[in-house]
Amino acid sequence: MSNYHIKHLEEYFKVYRKSVREPEIFWEEIAEEHFLWRKRWNKVLSWDFQKPEIKWFEGAKLNITENCIDRHLVTKGEKTAILFEPNNPDEEAQHISYNELYKKVNRFANVLKDEGIKKGDRVCIYLPMIPELAVSVLACARIGAIHSVVFAGFSSTALSTRINDSDCKMVITSDGSFRGAKTIDLKSIVDEALEDCPDVNSVLVAKRIHSEVTMKAGRDKWLQTLLDNASSECAPELMDAEDPLFILYTSGSTGKPKGMVHTTAGYMVYTAYTFKNMFQYKENDVYWCTADIGWITGHSYIVYGPLANGATTVMFEGVPSYPDFGRFWEIIQKHKVNQFYTAPTAIRALAKEKLDFVEKYDLSSLKVIGSVGEPINEEAWHWYNDNIGKRKSPVIDTWWQTETGGIMISPIPYVTPTIPTYATLPFIGVQPAIMDEAGNELKGNQVEGRLCIKFPWPSIARTIWGNHQRYKETYFTTYKDNYFTGDGALRDATGYYRITGRVDDVIIVSGHNLGTAPIEDAINEHPAVAESAIVGFPHDIKGNALYGYVILKETGNTRDHDNLRKEINQLITEHIGPIAKLNKIQFTEGLPKTRSGKIMRRILRKIACGDTSNLGDTSTLLNPEVVERIIEEKI
Repeated sequence: MSNYHIKHLEEYFKVYRKSVREPEIFWEEIAEEHFLWRKRWNKVLSWDFQKPEIKWFEGAKLNITENCIDRHLVTKGEKTAILFEPNNPDEEAQHISYNELYKKVNRFANVLKDEGIKKGDRVCIYLPMIPELAVSVLACARIGAIHSVVFAGFSSTALSTRINDSDCKMVITSDGSFRGAKTIDLKSIVDEALEDCPDVNSVLVAKRIHSEVTMKAGRDKWLQTLLDNASSECAPELMDAEDPLFILYTSGSTGKPKGMVHTTAGYMVYTAYTFKNMFQYKENDVYWCTADIGWITGHSYIVYGPLANGATTVMFEGVPSYPDFGRFWEIIQKHKVNQFYTAPTAIRALAKEKLDFVEKYDLSSLKVIGSVGEPINEEAWHWYNDNIGKRKSPVIDTWWQTETGGIMISPIPYVTPTIPTYATLPFIGVQPAIMDEAGNELKGNQVEGRLCIKFPWPSIARTIWGNHQRYKETYFTTYKDNYFTGDGALRDATGYYRITGRVDDVIIVSGHNLGTAPIEDAINEHPAVAESAIVGFPHDIKGNALYGYVILKETGNTRDHDNLRKEINQLITEHIGPIAKLNKIQFTEGLPKTRSGKIMRRILRKIACGDTSNLGDTSTLLNPEVVERIIEEKI
């Protein structure tokens, strides 16, 4: 396969140069040689970052599920496509072959059609990590419906916001989910969410925990009954290259979450090409990404990327600590996993436990180990490299975003020499730029600034659902003719990139992007709270944790502060989900503000981190005296 598998550093540079010099010719070759098209494109690329408008493979017709399933049936029909590992290790793993996946997806697609779902309709999927989640995603794509997967850890309020924003007609959920030793009642969360969603007219419910649930007549139906009566043949809907494939919500630094829209052809080409190279996947390998399909990592590197390559992809329902902290390693041994892709949060949590949990398992099948969600810190990198990769399986520290659709900067295993904390080199076709605050590109090496991308890649998100203006303002106005990532970065003497963190009010906690504004809005709904400000501070496991500064309405409020802290975190859980709870809450009488009333979060961040030696000039603040008080009262 020409240009599909990069095997040497020299080859990487050669292919990279071509991809940057002649991007249209390069991506056309990849698209032509490795995918099934019903109609060829008229134009490879047209783009204008000022509008912003990007189109790849314009005029082409295809269906992504034909590329992920149908075309493999002749040669790989009996090969395992999805290997489902349940939460409970005593429950048997399921091996779903490509032939079985074909039938399951078609049946589900026919159910969607019978329920009135057609091309272009939005379907919200709120499911645990069970096979029905992957199947429902593919079933939507089969008939041209746009899927919007919401992570099944979000609250009913967060769920209803996302359902209404994209005007979903249907919700697919389950009675509940297993998470370690706990069960979660998902159906009641959906019921609560739907009280505020007038346009949802059907709910399909999968059985997982077999609990008693309330089924609303005329709206709610048991999924299995419908599947049992559906045909296993469903012709794929012919899609335009630029038809939307899915909407996936990501936290904004202000206001409501952003529904990023990914389209069909460019996303397919880029996720498949990155998967093949980033994991150096070979026929008969077993690949495992531990993410949830509720996040972009799960979309691109559990479902679409692996299946487009005819791979065996593992779906794990549980958590790394159940029934003990050896669960990941037990699964690697059991299924002889070759590529393993997880988050720094999980690595840090497992690194705190006794090495006995690792050493009792045979990890010799591993060939590549990856990290995703945030930059991996040096200590965790070394632990992962030494104890899991055994210093023979390269660590790929991948940088990318919901908005980018696929991996953008990362070492290619066995190709790029790795350095802890560095994402190293841009992937093929990716053209990064480092900018100063005035908007000038910093050329050459040994520079630090803000990370932009100056040329479109096939899987770039095309818009924010229903709000193209916000898409333009968020990503394309800060630096003219550039996509602004929102991240800071440095480029070292050899040209390697290191991501230095967010430059806006988004905090990455356990790999999840959390905007501070929605959390503050939730806190401010508490009747005792006048104002609040959230910042991040370093945390051993989560990478960052949340620190809240809260002003109460009555000075000297006599209410028990511990109870108030619990109530505030409960409000956050209800509005956003438990992932956004604050680790520390400090009650204070004031917040440092500029004369225009802007909260100086930079100062609050330094105080939260215990770094008060250099707070900069505070004399220009409206209320400089408040800073000393906050430092004195720090928890």
